[in-house]
Amino acid sequence: MLTELRLENYAVIDNAVIEFAAGLNLLTGETGAGKSILIDALGLLLGEKASAEVIRAGAERAVVMGVFESEGAAKKAIEGILETNGLDADWGDGSSGDGSWGDGSLILRREIAAGGKGRVFINNQPATVAVLKVLAPHLGVIHAQTESIAHFDAAARQNLLDAYAGIELEEVAEAFAGWKAIRARIAELERDEQDRMRLLDLWSFQAREIDEARLSAEEDEQLEAEKLVLANAEKIYGAAMNAFDLLYEGNASTSSSLRAAQKHIEELARYEPKFQEALAALESARISVEDVGATLRDYAGGIHASPERLAEIEERLALLDRLKRKYGPRLEQVIAFGEDVRRKLAEVENKDQVLAELRAEQAIAAERYKKAARGVSRRRNEAARKLEKTVEAEINDLAMRAAFAIAVEENDAEEHWSASGFNQVVYRIATNTGEAMRPLEQIASGGEMSRVMLALKASVEAGANLAGRKRISAGQRTLVFDEIDTGIGGRAAEAVGKKLKALAKGNQVLCVTHLPQIATFADHHYLIEKRIASGRTKTTVRQVTGEERTEEVARMLSGAKLTDTSRKHAEQMIRANG
Repeated sequence: MLTELRLENYAVIDNAVIEFAAGLNLLTGETGAGKSILIDALGLLLGEKASAEVIRAGAERAVVMGVFESEGAAKKAIEGILETNGLDADWGDGSSGDGSWGDGSLILRREIAAGGKGRVFINNQPATVAVLKVLAPHLGVIHAQTESIAHFDAAARQNLLDAYAGIELEEVAEAFAGWKAIRARIAELERDEQDRMRLLDLWSFQAREIDEARLSAEEDEQLEAEKLVLANAEKIYGAAMNAFDLLYEGNASTSSSLRAAQKHIEELARYEPKFQEALAALESARISVEDVGATLRDYAGGIHASPERLAEIEERLALLDRLKRKYGPRLEQVIAFGEDVRRKLAEVENKDQVLAELRAEQAIAAERYKKAARGVSRRRNEAARKLEKTVEAEINDLAMRAAFAIAVEENDAEEHWSASGFNQVVYRIATNTGEAMRPLEQIASGGEMSRVMLALKASVEAGANLAGRKRISAGQRTLVFDEIDTGIGGRAAEAVGKKLKALAKGNQVLCVTHLPQIATFADHHYLIEKRIASGRTKTTVRQVTGEERTEEVARMLSGAKLTDTSRKHAEQMIRANG
């Protein structure tokens, strides 16, 4: 759930802080006031493409920051994404400076600089736009009327049905990956003879080069340590012997001084027993010093400057570095590469036998995939029959008379296999009685498309929530509708308002609207206003309640000139729909 949105120097907004809440949050204002600016800014936090054009004139950069709260499965999923991308999964702790963001907050910040460059931060840690895109489905989805058709591609249609049915694709994806890997190995073995011979020569050379090196995993690290000692043998020997002399051997060594001190303290302890403990401590210190001295002496005795051995090590390290540059940054990877090449050589030498075995494995893998894919296809068909009825009822609740159907087409030819199965999902609709059904994305009317997409979204969310699957807890996910009311009015507008209100019971809903019939359903009403101050245009956003809200609905009803009639009408509508 989006709890806070902050904008600095974004478009015509110099500085704005908007606090949102659960339920239906409606944004209204006069045409051109900048209502959609907030939706565009939120889109940046969900990974949309940025442009330097959004920077307010005279500013060096624009900043958009959002605070999201989540719990349960959604929070765990987000934490997993953060950890996968090397980010601290700890949620916000009020480190923003004013302490207003408590535990459980995910803080996203995006900075857009002149020239198009920008930065992304997640919980104050540098991140990328790619991570925002991965997080986006767990935080919210923006449904703009102008983007409905563009974003409703084959994958989106299938994902929507899968979300409704609660279909998990792990099994079919795993089966597809297994089958695809075997197919790739077969293709490699079936290369034409010229390619095969060239690869055989290359693999043989690589295997021989790695085998002759007789590698061990940590050899380079051990040699580097030995090289360091040999290259500095004289310095190391001198340091060890000087330390030994100071601690143990010399006339004024630490050991000699401690022994002399012991004799004096022994004399003192004969008269003052409390110095017995000090005497024992001094004895322990002398023994430790002499142990260190003996260790240094033995170490120095083992140091032998050997130019021959140093040259041998440097030559060996040069060989290891060459192999690492060719086959992997670490010796473990070089060794693994050699093992893989030997496996390939063995397969080629026993090509016919290996191919027979691989084809048998491929047949088993193909059957496993088809079984998993057919199971998914069957569930999609069952879900499609239920969803199409629900969506048709929802569409007709939105002041339309439409027929709606979902076709789950199946093509099990190998060229159509994928990690999500071998289906193509097509949504068809007839918006007028007697017309033939056409694919949903070919609908011409923006108002009809908006209502159909709202009906689809409401049906999928309600269905998944009822089944208790593929669903983020109530109020946690933000659904955004930008001017969903385009092209509608009257009874249809009231129906859309009711549908948004119902959808907001299980989600946080943000909606930009210019219709009073919809605005009166708001749980939280925000007014966007454009003003001119000091010769500059400035957009502000504030929440309106009570009389202020009534005035805004009345303005939407009657225009700039408010009347007592419009105010009374607005009061009645707010009471009826609140």
